[in-house]
Amino acid sequence: ENREDMLSSKSNRLTEALEEANKLFSGVSCAREAALDAQFLVLASNLGKEKANELHSEMTAFDSLTFAEDLLTFMGINRIQVEENDSDSESTSGGYLPSNAWHKLGEETEKYFRRAPSFHYMLGSFKSDPPVPRQRIERQKKARGGEEKRAMPAQLKKMEESHQEATEKEVERILGLLQTHFKNDPGTPISFFDLVIDPNSFARTVENIFHVSFIIRDGFARLKLDDDKLPIIEPSKENEGKEDHHGAGTRNQVVISLSHQEWK
Repeated sequence: ENREDMLSSKSNRLTEALEEANKLFSGVSCAREAALDAQFLVLASNLGKEKANELHSEMTAFDSLTFAEDLLTFMGINRIQVEENDSDSESTSGGYLPSNAWHKLGEETEKYFRRAPSFHYMLGSFKSDPPVPRQRIERQKKARGGEEKRAMPAQLKKMEESHQEATEKEVERILGLLQTHFKNDPGTPISFFDLVIDPNSFARTVENIFHVSFIIRDGFARLKLDDDKLPIIEPSKENEGKEDHHGAGTRNQVVISLSHQEWK
């Protein structure tokens, strides 16, 4: 009945009818009432569509030139100074904008953003300091005399000799223990692992295996496997040691793998 009044752009009757229908819908309990509400929603949608089609937008298109002019005016361009400097443009170099023009624009646009984006240099700062010259380090001149050249090799040679002497003494000590044990009980085989393993030190165990290897290499002892396929060691006789020493090419070298877990 009030179709023309509701379609009028100056009237809010359609909005008022929608608000009233929204209040009435909270009390709907029967199917017939829900159907009437749906019928009203269809009718209101059609009226809203017709009312939207009758709207005439008077928005103007964006003009970039006009926007640029307004922007320059806001930044404080001096038109009189521009006209005066037309004849002497070389001396001005575009200096008719105030020095704080861009700061003024930035302060105004900052109001419309929560946070101004941070500025990053992609390839470093433009005002980079010149690199600091490196201090020239003068190399020490080589000594002409041969005394300093002989000093370091002499120390290394002494250290190697002392290490070799300690190794030889340890090998001789282990060989003496092996021979003494074998003389006291020649019928009992000596387990290789019982001889070399130190229950309290893994490093000491590795050193023992290293020292025993010299005894085997020089032919003073030999390794065999017992019935359980475990290695046993026994000293060689004097004649066998000499023969093995001359025929060292017939002996084989064996690498033993012993991890820390296996040692435990």
